[in-house]
Amino acid sequence: MAAVGTKENPLRVAIIGSGPSGFYTVSNLLKQSDLVVEMDMFDRLPTPYGLVRAGVAPDHQKDKSVTRAYEKSAAHPGFRFFGNVEYGTHIHMADLKAHYHQVMFTTGSPFDRNLGIPGEELLGSHSATEFVAWYNGHPDFADLEFDLSQENVAVVGMGNVAMDVARILCKTTDELATTDIAEHALEALKASQVKNVYILGRRGPAQAAFTPPEIKEMGEFEDADVIVLGDEAALDDASQRALAEGGDKNAQKNVDTVQEYAARVPAGKKRQLHIRFLVSPSELEGSGDRVEACKLVKNKLVGDGGAIKAVATDEVETIPAGLVFRSVGYRGKPLPDVPFNESWGTIANEGGRVVDSSGEQAVGLYTAGWIKRGPSGVIGTNKTCAQETVALMVEDIAAGRHFEPTESADALAELIASRQPDAVSFSEWKKIDAEEVARGEAQGKPRVKFTQVADMVAVAKG
Repeated sequence: MAAVGTKENPLRVAIIGSGPSGFYTVSNLLKQSDLVVEMDMFDRLPTPYGLVRAGVAPDHQKDKSVTRAYEKSAAHPGFRFFGNVEYGTHIHMADLKAHYHQVMFTTGSPFDRNLGIPGEELLGSHSATEFVAWYNGHPDFADLEFDLSQENVAVVGMGNVAMDVARILCKTTDELATTDIAEHALEALKASQVKNVYILGRRGPAQAAFTPPEIKEMGEFEDADVIVLGDEAALDDASQRALAEGGDKNAQKNVDTVQEYAARVPAGKKRQLHIRFLVSPSELEGSGDRVEACKLVKNKLVGDGGAIKAVATDEVETIPAGLVFRSVGYRGKPLPDVPFNESWGTIANEGGRVVDSSGEQAVGLYTAGWIKRGPSGVIGTNKTCAQETVALMVEDIAAGRHFEPTESADALAELIASRQPDAVSFSEWKKIDAEEVARGEAQGKPRVKFTQVADMVAVAKG
């Protein structure tokens, strides 16, 4: 038989997950000029693009333009998309080994980590992921309800997701009306009674995880003042030294912006966004089964350089909060027959090669993105992450470390058709895309999303 990666015997790769890491895997494989590659991408939803579609905030349309590059990859004749096909339900590890030389898992980190404090189970306590997916129209979350009659909301965390949640709560519906926010979310936000939003971070502004553009936006609301306490915006000596010696320009920009907010005089707008530093929730309180307040512990920073940590003091306070969103980290979902590191919430791997419990390489299995490295970085970070893994895949093909498929590409398509007649191809996804865009144009929006799988399939197959 001809060598793997030749015209006579193309390298066949299955990619589980259609977010940025999946598409960067495709583009990096296509760059291997000495390899002929055929790639099949699977996603449990009929729609591709993962968090670009369901995670990027609706008022950040520019960030979603990256999908144009993904479309170019999808146009390659060696690429096929199988949407509405779930690994573990419609296709299994034995199927993948029978049809492919290699399998790449790029399934992300869909679960929020818990706070681990009393009262977290109270009604009104939610994960940020649920809220983000809800306002982005993700089918799994479209039917959720959030009690926006509450005047006080706490958002725990200082990353970009926490900023997104707070920003959506603080913006007017006029500001959101021209975005692709889900229609059900816009209608709910029109009736919002939220007046105070508290973003809570355990360390100081120099250690915050948000990016400069995200924090800068928080001071540009039409009808919400941003409030930062002067003592919480001030830097301790260790943070000042770390900034001066480390040369982290983004951290310095963040600090400058936060300190500018601390100097602002509130303009008496309808809402107030309180960005709090050096506080940690210790308990969610409620008189019944619903959260009513958040008890906070004041922290101090100890250590130096990159080892600056937040340590609780004896000082406590309580803020009103009828709605709480946690955004303190994310973890992946274990997949059938794929080694998983429970401590890290990632697929067990070394550099992208999946490894078993003994640390030995699980030949033919690879991973990229958040499910590989944990929830860090922005969309573009996944490009270099996928590139790293693809380099190992190419190395293993050259060394003969791969599956030996016994079935053809056509046989795989027949198998999927027999198990999931409603599988959606990329051309069928484009029909969904075109209809969403057309619905949006009629309302002066980028698109109006379908939020039910059945509706998506009906358009795709119509």
